Amino acid sequence: MSKSVKKIMTGKPFRIGVGFLVIFLLFLCVPSPRFNTPLSTVVFADDGSIVGAHIAADGQWRFPAPEKLPEKYKTALLTFEDEYFYYHPGINPWSVIRAGVQNVQQNRIVSGGSTITMQVARMSVNAPRTIKNKILEMAKALRLELGHSKKEILLMYAANAPFGGNIVGFETASWHYFERPPEHLTWAEATLLAVLPNAPGMLRPGHNSKALKEKRDRVLKKLSEKGYIDSTELKLSLQEPLPEGTRSLPSIAPHLVDYYLNTRPGEMIHTTINAGLQKQAADALQRHSNQMASNHIRHAGAIIADVETGKVLAYVGNSRPREKNTGHAVDMVRAKRSSGSILKPLLYADALQEGTILPQTLLADIPTQYQNYSPSNFYRNFDGAVPANEALSRSLNIPFVRLLHQHGAEKFLKKLSMAGITTMDKGYGHYGLSLILGGGEVSLWDLAGTYATMGRILKHYPSDNSRYRTTDIHPLFLEYPAKKKSQLTDHPPLFSAGAIWWMLEAMKSVIRPPEETGWENFTSGQNIAWKTGTSYGFRDAWSIGISGRYVVGVWAGNASGEGRAGLLGGTTAGPLMFRLFDLLPTAGWYDTPHDDLKEKLVCKKSGYKAGDVCPETDIILVPHTIKTNPECPYHQLAHLTPDKRFQTRRSCQPDGEIISESWFVLPPLMAWYYSRRNPDYRFLPPKKPGCFQSNTSPVGFIYPPPNATIMRPTDLDGEKEKIIFKVVHLNPEAEIFWHLDQTYLDKTQSPHEMEIAPEEGNHTITLVDNEGNVVSRNFSIKD
Repeated sequence: MSKSVKKIMTGKPFRIGVGFLVIFLLFLCVPSPRFNTPLSTVVFADDGSIVGAHIAADGQWRFPAPEKLPEKYKTALLTFEDEYFYYHPGINPWSVIRAGVQNVQQNRIVSGGSTITMQVARMSVNAPRTIKNKILEMAKALRLELGHSKKEILLMYAANAPFGGNIVGFETASWHYFERPPEHLTWAEATLLAVLPNAPGMLRPGHNSKALKEKRDRVLKKLSEKGYIDSTELKLSLQEPLPEGTRSLPSIAPHLVDYYLNTRPGEMIHTTINAGLQKQAADALQRHSNQMASNHIRHAGAIIADVETGKVLAYVGNSRPREKNTGHAVDMVRAKRSSGSILKPLLYADALQEGTILPQTLLADIPTQYQNYSPSNFYRNFDGAVPANEALSRSLNIPFVRLLHQHGAEKFLKKLSMAGITTMDKGYGHYGLSLILGGGEVSLWDLAGTYATMGRILKHYPSDNSRYRTTDIHPLFLEYPAKKKSQLTDHPPLFSAGAIWWMLEAMKSVIRPPEETGWENFTSGQNIAWKTGTSYGFRDAWSIGISGRYVVGVWAGNASGEGRAGLLGGTTAGPLMFRLFDLLPTAGWYDTPHDDLKEKLVCKKSGYKAGDVCPETDIILVPHTIKTNPECPYHQLAHLTPDKRFQTRRSCQPDGEIISESWFVLPPLMAWYYSRRNPDYRFLPPKKPGCFQSNTSPVGFIYPPPNATIMRPTDLDGEKEKIIFKVVHLNPEAEIFWHLDQTYLDKTQSPHEMEIAPEEGNHTITLVDNEGNVVSRNFSIKD
């Protein structure tokens, strides 16, 4: 080999040329850089602030790549790192040649000559800085430029650059160092983040801050020289202090963040949450939870949503942990819990719409048994008969169990599903009639969504010319959905506007259960229709309320299911619901949906459609119903003797000696309980002896229920106690003769009660009154 050739081959230009040839060959072989690192889950509020975030699986705070970079940061970054970024193909030859000469002379890397694209390539593999790896970076940079735009490469850099400690990515650093989104950074802050990845291990806020500030200020001056900022901006920027270190990310909705961590990990989620309201609601819930903790009621959840849209404004999954307490990680907004009586308004609305009842129809409130199921009211007393709207506002159990049986439980279950209750996915055979008292489970999310849907239907009906929007029926949402084209229909796809209006009117009533005494001390000044519920065993307390604009749902209890005496919807969940409403702007109320209501003549006393013999009637607006409502069954024309002592008939009296009066007559058992609460109730006079033959018995059993199995109680001495049997008679003066298994026992006059001690086995109790009416009931005794 000649000296001249040898000189050329050992010269620096030749070596550089060989290097570029190697890079080109590698370019043909190496894949484009990819980032497969785990990402943090980040949840934003509606205003762009952070609701909360969860660290990535590898222990790094690494937000997903943003969609764009703010101009301040991008300008500062390119000024500092790569002024010719938009002009080179991934490698800046002049920088590489300069760096190569310096590195060969020193026989080590003293200058990288790296472009931003090359840095992205290096970050994708996190390899040590050697000449071999530098050549690979160049090849990967060329490959990266070939497959991606300059904008995409900048976003890759910003998302994966190190910013000190376990902070990765520009947007992550913006929140950790300055507690705000990147687009709100000042020139000084954006420039600091532009220079920080250059040596994040050595220079970072709180560590070598003086050297870091000098580095930032040099770039700020360069920006001023290039005309990006004026002298005033430069002066103010140079005076800005550096942050003292990293700051914790906000965490105002941890359960919502956990929900997204489980369903959409590693994503940036922009929600409808109102950050200010979220903080206020969480604080109010925590104060209330602290008060309840004295009774070992440790947990609570709450949700606030907009009725018009269905967007969620506040999501408080549970109270914050207290020392030695557990269960606070459970998200009570989405947890399935026993519904208690919180579904009663929906049954009321459905029964109204179907014509099963009218708003004030009397419902029976008497001892009731369906096979092995015997419901009871909270205080285990009975009204005999109570208007349907009052039964709802007072949350009476027995009338609603009987209404569900009459209306049809399977039909009601289907309607619940249509309304958005997703948790009751089993057939009626699984739930039985206890469905309406908590035999099924609901979630606060579904419950609030259902009431919001009903509010939307009622709100839009008048403005849509008395038609229904098909898009009004949808669950709550946390992220804005794509808009759907709405269609209008004359037929209600769920509940009719008139039924919903009456339901809310009943829920606005001031007549409340005795256990909710004191609710007036918490009620808001707004128009609010609300309902509370308590599950069996005092395990779950509910309260749901709706105004003209908002729906608020609250659950209180223990996540473990532990019951507590005093855990009642009206005293634990209700007060918190009203406090949350106080955080909201005052809203108007719903217009009366006149076109979905019609005038109907009803009996004032019974609430049924008025019959011919109803003495007092009223005209009220009732929902259009599918079937004709039955006429009042409780008013009848009574024919009396002239002295009104007996009922009679024309064949028993001379012409003209009969007095006919309209009389309000309830069945015996209903009448007995009703008369105790309504002293003005008049029992019919007895029938004139020898004048009637009737199959209708005036005698009614109170206890035992039909075919009951009775366990005889034992006293303190171990002796079996007697059992008290009770019956009622429509004639207060009647005598009843008692027989047990054909053996005469005794006779009674009102009250008709008798202590009996039957032996173990099957028995029949037979009663005969002084008019010859006979009733019997079978029962069994177990010792």
